Amino acid sequence: MIKVFNLEKHFGSVTAVNKISFSIQKGEIFGLLGPNGAGKSTIIKILSTLLKSDSGNVFINGKEINTNSDECKKIIGVVPQEIALYEDFSAYDNLMFWGQLNGVSKISLKQKIPELLHLIGLEDRKSDLLKTYSGGMKRRINIAAALLHNPKILFMDEPTTGVDPQSRNKIFDIIETLNAKGMTVVYTTHYMEEVERLCNNIAIIDKGEIIAQGTFDELQTQCDLNEYILLKTPNATDLAITMLQKTIQLPIIYEKSIISVQCKPHIHLQSLLNNCKRLKIEITDIQIQKTNLETIFLHLTGKQLRDY
Repeated sequence: MIKVFNLEKHFGSVTAVNKISFSIQKGEIFGLLGPNGAGKSTIIKILSTLLKSDSGNVFINGKEINTNSDECKKIIGVVPQEIALYEDFSAYDNLMFWGQLNGVSKISLKQKIPELLHLIGLEDRKSDLLKTYSGGMKRRINIAAALLHNPKILFMDEPTTGVDPQSRNKIFDIIETLNAKGMTVVYTTHYMEEVERLCNNIAIIDKGEIIAQGTFDELQTQCDLNEYILLKTPNATDLAITMLQKTIQLPIIYEKSIISVQCKPHIHLQSLLNNCKRLKIEITDIQIQKTNLETIFLHLTGKQLRDY
């Protein structure tokens, strides 16, 4: 659906995008994850034909965007980071205005707008002025405005910025509903939990470069990160823990009645439990502490995403 080859963009002496390449399959939600200033918005602007790259190529549905921009624009919708709406218009009038600006007929809009208002859960507020809306509600109208011409691809640039948890979850529901109907979504964010919930494939971006990409499982394999088994025990002695360490030959930390074992749970759990039983270490609770995107990002960059 989308293929990107050696994309590069400079702003003066600043390299915003540094020779990146990736592909996005039809019907997937593709996440661009990285801190503010990593180059995510620049990539979205180039892919959505709003900004020209300095070098490289982008193909959307088999067509190169610089030479076929008009055709590409017909099948893409863009939800910008900034809310592009008129405060003194109602929700309905905003959608009617932006739809006509994109060349959609009034007849089509009169059918499409009620469907979209229902999708975003704001049909009962359609006649209210935008200035009476919360930030999250405006974000949802912003999404609806990008869908008026029935795009096949939706670019979403930090669509949950500044919204309340209820609106955030509603936006997730909207994205999942659209994707279930076959829409391809390209989603930028610096919130790891959003990518973990929504995205099939992920590109981790830092300083204009893709430092890793793939599914979550593929990223985990690339980083070769272990997970942890946490065993709660009321009676483990120092001697028993020492014997357990020698037997299983895995890193162990024992603190506050919790045995933490760094390992691959699907390989080591049964052996670990068998050895605890043999050493008469009573286990009252078992937890698996899985690798998440935060630990992957920390491993790749040496920083936590929230440190930026």
